[in-house]
Amino acid sequence: MPFPRSSGILLHPTSLPSRFGIGDLGEEAYRFVDFLAGSGQQLWQILPLGPTGYGNSPYLSYSAMAGNPLLISLERLCDDGLLSQEDLAEVPELPSDRVDYDRVEQVKTPLLQKSYRNFRSVATTDQQKEFVEFCKDKAHWLDDYALFISLKTQVYNGTSWNTWDDEISKRDPKALEKWREELHEEVEFRKYLQFEFFRQWSALKEYANDRQIQMFGDIPFYVAHDSADVWAHRDIFCLDEETGKPSLMAGVPPDYFSATGQLWGNPIYDWEELKKTNFRWWMQRFHAVLDRLDLIRIDHFRGFEAYWAVPGNEETAMNGEWVEAPGYEFFDRLKEELGELPIVAEDLGIITPEVEALRDRFKFPGMKILHFAFDSGRDNPYLPFNYDSKNFVVYTGTHDNNTTVGWYEARSDEENQWVWNYIGCSRGEGFHWDLIRLAMSTNANQAVFPLQDLLGLGADARMNEPSKAEGNWEWRYDPELLTDELRDRLLFYTCVYGRNPS
Repeated sequence: MPFPRSSGILLHPTSLPSRFGIGDLGEEAYRFVDFLAGSGQQLWQILPLGPTGYGNSPYLSYSAMAGNPLLISLERLCDDGLLSQEDLAEVPELPSDRVDYDRVEQVKTPLLQKSYRNFRSVATTDQQKEFVEFCKDKAHWLDDYALFISLKTQVYNGTSWNTWDDEISKRDPKALEKWREELHEEVEFRKYLQFEFFRQWSALKEYANDRQIQMFGDIPFYVAHDSADVWAHRDIFCLDEETGKPSLMAGVPPDYFSATGQLWGNPIYDWEELKKTNFRWWMQRFHAVLDRLDLIRIDHFRGFEAYWAVPGNEETAMNGEWVEAPGYEFFDRLKEELGELPIVAEDLGIITPEVEALRDRFKFPGMKILHFAFDSGRDNPYLPFNYDSKNFVVYTGTHDNNTTVGWYEARSDEENQWVWNYIGCSRGEGFHWDLIRLAMSTNANQAVFPLQDLLGLGADARMNEPSKAEGNWEWRYDPELLTDELRDRLLFYTCVYGRNPS
């Protein structure tokens, strides 16, 4: 599909300001859209929106298709008459600069439960009909997810589904029916949370689209083992029949950075089984994600060409093997299903000619990261003069990188001299603006930068450090930082570099 010259900002909704300890889909989300529109941006890039589990990573969700209930705006529920101002007045003070996920859940869940009880008693006939239609339309994933999360929270104390009683872990039909009846109220509550999430998200997306801003988000290639998707679709994953544990696990092989590779632990897809159904689960997944996004970035795109498969009893990724994936067949089928494919390929790391050929066959834009550009000579593919087409998204850095200021400060003077040799003179607005301007000036169709870079924040504002087990995904910004001066400066450069259509 056409990707016009444009620019945008990477910001996950959890990082938005709010007094409820986590960003949400309320007033500040709309204010951020106004900031994007006022500064000439056309893209709001986010991370996966699913309900998060251990470690709070949006890339390890309990569902590939559900939304995160913690993003529901309590103030919007109040506007709808489902909570009162007195309810919100009782919320304790929560951190404004970081997300404390445990505390947020403790505070928000009782209020969400109260809003559900109120919905049941005060919802109009039209609202009740809308809820019924939502449940019917999303039943192919919603029924399994609502039961899965009800069992996990109410019966099995948060443990992984493969440790549950055999009858329910293996989805005996009588056991499923029994638990749906016993947990009926909790299941309905979980469906209601999805109803409210999608209602609020759809309103926000419509507001953004009306201002010519596209929502740009992620599909992770793999899903979490402890998820409703794997529990409900054991047949399309490589699992041990008895234990339910992965018989083949995902990861990447040893390289310069890791002598033992990276063992992610996600179950590998059984692509032969998926092909028998014309990739039905994947088609449903894309439809579900496109309900809430305009553009999709496929994380670990290379997995559609070949994937690293590690036996389930291994403790490192060393003893895996590359297995060819049916990428061409898959994307041909997806094109039949969707028509034009609004897809960006995450093609970072060691990418083979075969992966590039798959990407280029379907004309998917790839990615270029300026943080990677300056330290390996003139042939470095991330140096802007080596961009051999316009069909890329160029970033200063991504959610997995340090902030630009943090990256610059961690480098030696000698290393930074190479950057200055390339950039030339500075306008004195701070190095972060120099790199944003460099990204804007390239021939790449899209330029995207994290909000932290726009604000000139240091390493303590980093969103994720992959090697660190705790403290990720927590950063939030101060609303006072989105000033008119910042908006106008960004608009100026957006116009200078031809990324604003007006």
